[in-house]
Amino acid sequence: MVKTTDDDDNQERGTGMNAYARAAQNYSSMKVQSSAMDASPHRLIQMLFEGALERIAQAKGAMQQNQVARKGELIGKAINIVAGLQGSLNDKEGGQLSENLDDLYDYIIRALTEANYKNSLERLDECGRLLGELKSAWDGIADQAR
Repeated sequence: MVKTTDDDDNQERGTGMNAYARAAQNYSSMKVQSSAMDASPHRLIQMLFEGALERIAQAKGAMQQNQVARKGELIGKAINIVAGLQGSLNDKEGGQLSENLDDLYDYIIRALTEANYKNSLERLDECGRLLGELKSAWDGIADQAR
């Protein structure tokens, strides 16, 4: 078989990811890990909101470009992040608020799943809006968390 591009030489087995993309991804991952290790609990939750919103925005782009596998991967990551937010709830101290958030996170996870299998930009927008509102509320209590 004849290779036709330099990228073929740099591709990782089956992923299509060249060496530069892998290096950038590894750097980004290390940067996030370093930020997370230095972050307060409040900041960690902010980072989760930011990550979920970023994955939803990326999934919208993938959906619009008909990149089915990429869309599914990104929505899956967003679902995992929302599940992480859900898992961080403290039912003992949070009371009714914790229960309401648990229900809302469950709704968002179901809506993201539906957005994936129905290719629904509207559902992705809805999830982004809901998470954006939660993030804004969380950002608003930053002074109290210190």
